[in-house]
Formats: sequence, structure tokens, C-alpha cells
Amino acid sequence: MNTASPAARLSPQDLRSARWFAPDDLRSMGHRSRFMQMGYGPEDWVGKPVIALVNTWSDVNQCHSHFKQRVDDVKRGVLQAGGFPVELPALSLSEPIVKPTTMLYRNLLALETEELLRSHPVDGAVLMGGCDKTTPGLVMGALSMGLPFVYLPAGPMLRGNWKGRPLGSGSDTWKYWDERRAGRITDAQWLEVEAGIARSHGTCMTMGTAATMMGIAEACGFSLPGASSIPAADAGHIRMSAACGRRAVEMVWEALTPARMLTRAHFLNGIACAMAMGCSTNAIIHLIAMSRRAGAHCAVTLDDFDAASRRVPVLANIRPSGDTYLMEDFFYAGGLPGLLERIRGHLHTEALTVNGRSLGDNIAGAEVHHDDVIRPLERPIYAEGALAVLRGNLAPDGVVIKPSACAPHLLQHTGRALVFDDYPSLKAATDDPDLDVTADDILVLRNAGPQGAGMPEWGMLPIPVKLVRQGVRDMLRLSDARMSGTSYGGCLLHCAPEAFVGGPLALVRTGDRITVDVPARRIHLEVGDEELAARRAAWTPPPPRYERGYGWIYARHVRQADQGCDFDFLETGFGAPVPEPAIY
Repeated sequence: MNTASPAARLSPQDLRSARWFAPDDLRSMGHRSRFMQMGYGPEDWVGKPVIALVNTWSDVNQCHSHFKQRVDDVKRGVLQAGGFPVELPALSLSEPIVKPTTMLYRNLLALETEELLRSHPVDGAVLMGGCDKTTPGLVMGALSMGLPFVYLPAGPMLRGNWKGRPLGSGSDTWKYWDERRAGRITDAQWLEVEAGIARSHGTCMTMGTAATMMGIAEACGFSLPGASSIPAADAGHIRMSAACGRRAVEMVWEALTPARMLTRAHFLNGIACAMAMGCSTNAIIHLIAMSRRAGAHCAVTLDDFDAASRRVPVLANIRPSGDTYLMEDFFYAGGLPGLLERIRGHLHTEALTVNGRSLGDNIAGAEVHHDDVIRPLERPIYAEGALAVLRGNLAPDGVVIKPSACAPHLLQHTGRALVFDDYPSLKAATDDPDLDVTADDILVLRNAGPQGAGMPEWGMLPIPVKLVRQGVRDMLRLSDARMSGTSYGGCLLHCAPEAFVGGPLALVRTGDRITVDVPARRIHLEVGDEELAARRAAWTPPPPRYERGYGWIYARHVRQADQGCDFDFLETGFGAPVPEPAIY
């Protein structure tokens, strides 16, 4: 389809918000009176769609520091289109600040978003996010609620700078930290790097999780065309914010809900886009979770990611898969529309998007202005996609690797396992200059999965200082944790089932041999079945990490990594749809 089907437009009396404001009864009088208490009058809401601005701004979310102003730009757009904007603050998940990990709270943001939209008199929404978990959290909640919505991406920050060299968030942090560990950077120089690597509002400007998820949201049809590429500091971001407000109003009148709009093709488009971008490994968990919120008919799996990785090459020459450019360069080169136009043959171009037009129509004629930033199909930076899913006796439900950001010699490798049960012991060992380790070994960290630790970004295990001083900059590292999308290297992640619940990773011992074969999509623990059975019989579950509070809920309801780490009770198939709230 090229445009939204011409269903009859809503009438003012059909607006959901009219349930709160329109009846001539005592309860609705209370609603109107309390809005008048804030200085509004009937002319603000009568016959107008009420648009919720779900804003994840906070004083400790550096990626969203401009949202304090952008919310006014969105309001301006809503007013221009004849709507009534209301700001609803939501949980703000600052990736580098929130501990133990924002992953622990993604589902809480999703739950909050769903209930904010359900419990308030709103007809549609603009979702304001960008920092890693805010995109999937907001989208998951809005999909569950089912109101028309537009996603407003925060946009990447400007490129960093140190001594005239461009710095990329995360990627160059790890790179220069190893140089400092090796004694090649002074304390004074390190302070200069700290001051120069993040110099404006906005998300990480590498192809980390934030840029990945903003791009996926656009490819899935949740954002306006080109919105995900605009740098946060660009004046175009202000104009885009107002456009989101205008479009949200029209979507309400058109009744363009997720149920009317979405198919499995939308999420397959998100996967194809992710591969071509050289995406974060976190894309897998978040996109699977988002698709399952849209319903079983939309759900994608690990197999869909691996199939796409065989077909769709990496075209975005952006760190960490690329070695030169950053998201600001990507924007100038043509941004996501240019990239999507180049992989048009891998997309379901008929998929409807939030502007009421198809993805194919949105990218038609999009140009690329720099062929080294967004490569042609015949000259990719990596011939297969950014991610690969391996399976075997060590990971029956999959383990993920980013081969486009891994040293080629590690893609087929057998090595000795060096096993750690927690991060403190790993860190202490890797800082030991006398550690018994070689570059051929495989570092293993376990009990860092969804239930074990909330699945933090510990998966880019530090290379032992002994090896760093020998010039080693990559080796195989295996865990049930995640890693930052800005990270790189031979990191095998999301090992499922996780060790904490008795997955095979719990049975590995130091000295065991592990074989990794990325082209064959295989990982194998070279230990006999009888020995593994004996180890399993001797294994005892670790004590629970949480005995009350939100962590207690999380541990009892979180799915494993291959299923998106959503809460079982929040997925669409768990129970009947939630009815509209009673108003008496």
C-alpha cells in the first residue's frame, strides 16, 4: 500500500478524551474543573485531539538534555494542527549513569508508558526518547496500549575531538583506555579525552545502541522520514519536533493505530536496516521484544536476524564497524533514507509508516552524497550483516557476535576457557600482570544474564593488562551479558539460557576447550556428554539476588535473551486485552 487506507475520519465525539470531558455529569465536571484550575478552558480541549508528550527528560540524562526545550517545539506542532498537547514525564534512563544497568528498567519504562497512556484522557502520543533503552521501552509500552503515536528520536551528539582527531563515544573510550593501561597516554591527556569526547547534547554519535534503535524505529515506520539521523544540535531537529506534533494530531483523526498499521514486514524491515547500519548487538533483544508486543503475527526471532545477516551487507562505514566516520557524517551523507534506498531490494517497501505513506514512497529518490560513508551494495565494509547467531551445546538458544567489529582471525578459533563467576573477580584477574593467560584463551564471564545481574553491558570483557602490554587488542570473550553498541571485538554475548538459571554456561570450567566457528554458526564446548551430565548433577542454583521490590518482580517474570527479555505478563499473548478505564 502507498498510503493509509481511506477509512472514515474520526468525529470529535469519537475522541477517546471525550469520555473524560464531554458528558454532562458530575465526574466530567470534576475533570473540566481541574483543567480550568490550571488555566485551560473549554476552547483548549473541546473537539480537539489530546496528544500526550511522553518526555524522558531529566537532569541526569545527558542524551535528552535538549528535551526540556524540544517539548515546547512538539507542543507548538500540536497546537498548529489543532490539537491539545499535554506533557507526561516518564522514567528517564541515562545509559552511563543508571546502575546496575538500564536494562533492568527498560520494562519498567514500557509498563509506565502503557499505563500513562491508558489512565489519562489522551487520544495519541509523541514519544520522546533516544538514549539506549528509552526507544524500545517507549515503543513497547505504546504498542501495548494501541493509541496512534509518533516516535521523536533525540538525535546523535556532535562528533568529539581531541588534538584534531575525531572521537567517537564508547569506541574511542575503550581504545584510549587500553592505551592508558599500556602506559602510552598520560593523566593530563586522558583528561583532555574526557572533556572532548562528548561535547553537545544528544546520544552517542557512534553506531551504538542509541543510533541503532533510533534507526530501527524509523525503518519500522514509527518515525517521520529522516528523523533518526538529524543531529540533536541541528536546527532541523527543532523543525522535526514540531512536525511530530502536527503529525500526531492527524494520526488521531485518521485512527492510524498500531493494530491498523503493523505487520511482521515492519519488523523485518527493522532487521534489514540494522544489518546495513552495522548495528549494536542490543538490537536483537529490543527488536524481538518490540515485535512480540505488536502481537504474535508480528513476532521476529533470532533466526530472522541470522537469515538477514547472510543477505544484507554492512554499508554504513560508521564506528565501531567502520573505522573512520561518525553519525554526524552519516547525516551529511544522506542519513537513513539514503541507506534504506540502497538496500531497497531487501525491504518490504509496501509497509505503512506513521506519515500515512509507505516506506518505499518515503525513501524514493533519497540520495547518498558520500559513497565512503554509506557504501554502495557492491562495495560494502562487510559483505555479510553486522550480527551472527551461533548455536551449540554451550548455547542451545543462541549466542550473538558482531563479526563486522571483530578481528578476522577470531571468527574460527578454539581456545582454553578462563572462567569467572562475577565481574569483580574478572576485573581483579585482568588487572593482574602475572595472570596465566594467552591471546588464544577465551575469557568467560557468567551469572551476568537477565536474572543473574539484570544483563548489564559487561560483555566487552577487559583484555588482561598482561596482553595489552604485549600489544594484544582483541581476543574471544564469552558471556551471558550484553555489551555497549559502541563496543567492538570478539565478544560472544547473550548466551542463552543464562548460567544463573542453569544454562550450559554454568557448567564450563577453566581449562575446558571451546570451539567457535562463526561462518558455520557453531559454538561447542569440547567436553563429553557424560562429564557434562555429572557436572549438571553437582550444580546448585545461586541464591536469589532480590528478595523484595522491583528486582523481585523482574527476576520472576523476565524472559531469556532470545525472547527479548520482556516480562511474560506484559507480552500481548499473556491475557485478554486490557479494557478502557472505568470512569464513574
